[in-house]
Amino acid sequence: MSRAASSSSSQSPDALLGWMESLADPTRLRLLRLLERHELGVVELCDVLQLPQSTVSRHLKVLSDQSWTRSRRQGTTNLYRTILDELEAPARKLWLLAREQTADWPTVQQDEMRLLRHLRDKQRDSQAFFAGAAGQWDKLRHDLYGSRFTTAATLSLLPADAVVADLGCGTGQLAAELAAYVGKVIAVDNSPAMLKAAEKRLEGADNVELRRGELEALPIEDAACDAAMIVLVLSYLAEPAKAIRDAARVLKPGGRVVIVDLLRHDRDDFRRQMEQQHAGFEAPQVERWLTEAGLTHAKCRSLSPEPNVKGPALFIATATASSAAP
Repeated sequence: MSRAASSSSSQSPDALLGWMESLADPTRLRLLRLLERHELGVVELCDVLQLPQSTVSRHLKVLSDQSWTRSRRQGTTNLYRTILDELEAPARKLWLLAREQTADWPTVQQDEMRLLRHLRDKQRDSQAFFAGAAGQWDKLRHDLYGSRFTTAATLSLLPADAVVADLGCGTGQLAAELAAYVGKVIAVDNSPAMLKAAEKRLEGADNVELRRGELEALPIEDAACDAAMIVLVLSYLAEPAKAIRDAARVLKPGGRVVIVDLLRHDRDDFRRQMEQQHAGFEAPQVERWLTEAGLTHAKCRSLSPEPNVKGPALFIATATASSAAP
């Protein structure tokens, strides 16, 4: 059924029967559970479901025809995703019931284990890239993206006594700049090579604390920071929305998050060269993630490209932690 169908047709018996037929297959239920949380290609889905490509493609076509999923092209791959709030209301109710009833399926739990392994493998690829790039990362990053974005991010900060989290700090360039203007910087990265380079750069900066950890599960207490910076990091993460949610967790009421990253682009060769998991992001998508994390006043705008830089264009996004008690 086309998404363009009228609201009256969505209330017809045919529409209901079509949705029920879509959900009356265990493979399609497994696919929807995976695609609700992650954007995945056919090859990845075959690996997780342990099914042949012909079978996975056939079921994806059924889900697409019934508007359960959407896809986009990235290089030579079609990536699929289900967005719950884009489903028609009756279909959404059916799916929520189906998801609840399938939560304890052993097969679903096995799918989750294989998906976790797959995501960890992708994360290791990024870590290996950073281990090799740490020595020349600053020059590489400047050549690709320039340096104005750091100034734009700095200008978005809270007052000088702020405690700021630099999430995905890399070699500590931004943390070093922030240290001169704020009360304390908590710099987090999951790459030992990057943290070692940051430690060398930040010698003498007694208001910077380096911590190793994942951005999706930050080693920072709840409501500990006045601001959180996430600069050129989300494109390397399997679950950017989860990292944004945890950044929101560590903010004090009224605190702000500032994100700088790549706008959506079609340079798949660039994405592969940089071992990035995402070919940039669209502004509405980033604003939605910020809002879903419980933040308010989410705004995302593009940054004017600097002369002679080689990488894709960037955006800057900001949002504020609610001042109301949770």
